[in-house]
Amino acid sequence: MQYKSQAVAKPYFIAAIALFVGQILFGLIMGLQYLIGDFLFPLIPFNVARMVHTNLLIVWLLFGFMGAAYYLIPEESERELHSPKLAMLMFWVFLVAGALTIVGYLAVPYASLAHLTGNDLLETMGREFLEQPLPTKVGIVIVALVFLFNISMTVLKGRKTSISLVMLAGLWGLAIFFLFSFYNPSNLVKDKFYWWWVVHLWVEGVWELILGAMLAFVLIKVTGVDREVIEKWLYSIIAMSLITGIIGTGHHYFWIGAPEYWQWWGSVFSALEPIPFFMMTVFAFNMVNRRRRDHPNRAAVLWALGTGVMAFLGAGVWGFLHTLSPVNYYTHGTQITAAHGHMAFYGAYAMVVMTMISYTMPLMHGRQANSNRAQVVEMWSFWMMTVSMVFITLFLTAAGVLQVWLQRVATSPLSFMATQDQIAIFYWLRLASGVVFTLGLGLYIFSFFVGGDKAESASQA
Repeated sequence: MQYKSQAVAKPYFIAAIALFVGQILFGLIMGLQYLIGDFLFPLIPFNVARMVHTNLLIVWLLFGFMGAAYYLIPEESERELHSPKLAMLMFWVFLVAGALTIVGYLAVPYASLAHLTGNDLLETMGREFLEQPLPTKVGIVIVALVFLFNISMTVLKGRKTSISLVMLAGLWGLAIFFLFSFYNPSNLVKDKFYWWWVVHLWVEGVWELILGAMLAFVLIKVTGVDREVIEKWLYSIIAMSLITGIIGTGHHYFWIGAPEYWQWWGSVFSALEPIPFFMMTVFAFNMVNRRRRDHPNRAAVLWALGTGVMAFLGAGVWGFLHTLSPVNYYTHGTQITAAHGHMAFYGAYAMVVMTMISYTMPLMHGRQANSNRAQVVEMWSFWMMTVSMVFITLFLTAAGVLQVWLQRVATSPLSFMATQDQIAIFYWLRLASGVVFTLGLGLYIFSFFVGGDKAESASQA
C-alpha cells in the first residue's frame, strides 16, 4: 500500500544523487592533482578539494538515509508520516546549510572561515571528516533531532516492525555519536580517541543497522519471502555488526598513544568484522533464490545483490587485509587505506542508497518498475560503476603495497614524494577508472528519463 506522505522521500533522493555527482567531480579533481600538483591551484587547493569530496560523501549519504526512512517508516508503520511539512522544512534547511558550507570551503580560506563562524567560542573545526563550521554542526543536530522526532512519532503511533525499529535505532545512534564532534580536547591522544567515536562508530556501527534495515525492506518487497525469515537474518547480522564493530574501534587505537592492549582487542574483533558482511551477502542471495515471485524491477534486485557482494569485499575483505596490528604497523596511512575506504563506502552505503532509490522512484511515479529499456540502461550503469570501483580499489591496493615496500620496508627507504613518483602509474589508472565511474553515474541518472514500453502500474503489485 502506498502512502501519500512517502512522496517526501523524492526530493531527498534527488538531492542525494546531485550531491553524489558533486562528490565524484571533486574526486576527479583530486585524482588529477595527485598527478599534476598545481592543477586548479590556487583556486581549489588539494586540501579543499579533499574536504569537499569527503563532506559531500557524508551529506549525500545522510540525505539518502533520511529519504529512505521517510519512505520506509510510513509503509512499515502502516500510517502516514507524522508531519510531511516538517520533513520538507528540514530538507530545505539541510540543503541550504550544506550548500553554504561547501561554498564557504571553496570561497574562504579555512582559517578565516573558522574565525568567521565562531570557532573561537567552541573549537570543533580542523579535524578530518568533521571540518564543518560550528553553525553547520549545530544545524545538523537540529535537522537530525527534528527528523528523529518525525519518524519516531510515526513509529510510536503505528505498527512496530523489526525493520522500522532497527532503522530507528541506527538513526538515533547516528545522531547521538555525532555529538562527539563537539568535543575537541587539546590532548591529541584524547582527541583521536573520541574522534573515532564519531567516524568509526558511524560507518562500522550504527550505519550498518541502517544498511541492514534498508536491504531487508527492499528484499521483502522484491522477493515475497516471509517477513519472519528476513527478520531473523536481520537480527543476526546487526548483532554481529555491533559486537565486532564497537570493540573493533580498537583497530584505530594501535598507534595513537592508547594502551597496548588495544592491539589485541582491536586485532581480534576487527578480524571478526567481515562475518556480518559475509552474512549479508548470503542473506541477499538466499532471499532472492527463495523468492516467491519475480518482481518486475530487476534493476533493484541487481542493486540489492550487488550491495551484499561489494559490502563484503570492500568493508570485509579489504578491511581485514590491513586490520591486524602487525600488518597495520606498515600499512596505516597508505593507499591501502584509501583502497579499503573507496570500496567499503561504495559497496556498503552508496549501493544500498541506490538500491532504495531504484526500488522506490518508480513507485512514487505510480508504477512498479521503470520500462525494460530504462532498466537495461540502469543495469549497464550498475556494471560500469561497480567494475570501475573494483579497478579503482585494485589500482590503489597495488599503489599501497608498492608504497609500503619503497617507503617503509626497503633497506634504503625512499622519501614520501620520491615514492609517489614511483607509483604514479597507478594514479593514472585510478583516474581512468574514475572517469568510467563518472560515466556510469551519468547513465544511472539518465536511466530515470528513458521511456519505452509501459511498465506495470503500482496498483497491480
